[in-house]
Amino acid sequence: MTEAGSVYGQAIYDLAASEALGKTILDQLQILDHCFSVEEPGFLKLLGTPSLSKQERCQILDDSLRGKVHPYVLNFLKILTEKGYIRHFSQCVEAYRERYYQDNDILLVKAVTAVPLTMDQLKRLTRKLIGLTGKTIELRNHVDPTVIGGIRLDYDGKRLDDTVSHRLEAVRTMLKNTVL
Repeated sequence: MTEAGSVYGQAIYDLAASEALGKTILDQLQILDHCFSVEEPGFLKLLGTPSLSKQERCQILDDSLRGKVHPYVLNFLKILTEKGYIRHFSQCVEAYRERYYQDNDILLVKAVTAVPLTMDQLKRLTRKLIGLTGKTIELRNHVDPTVIGGIRLDYDGKRLDDTVSHRLEAVRTMLKNTVL
């Protein structure tokens, strides 16, 4: 994460938390981050275009988002645009999310599997993780066919790997290091 992303993300979080708007602002920032990265990737490039004046770029934000997002979010985007940090928007959202999750005792867990987990499996895994950690769990399932089978959990800087590919790698390493 960039320093600008961290500083600005934490700044808007502090403002939102002081006004009891933490969840509202987080939801809007995440939706915008998705839109900017997936649906309209050229929008942030446009806001960073030096051939447009800062006033013109802020007017684009006003025309596009006024009345659709909280004024704090709109003003935050304008500040990033004016300061030339709009390219760090995703890192700002990441910093915001980290602080929000930390303050609200939420643990983001990435479950990597070869095939998508069913709703029942997601619910059971979430309950199990709540029991183990005592925290609210946000579980995200990522599909990676190279894991072959099993599950890998990534959370809080830790990795629990019970995938077939991990087990095969352990056997391969053991055989490689075996002296006959």
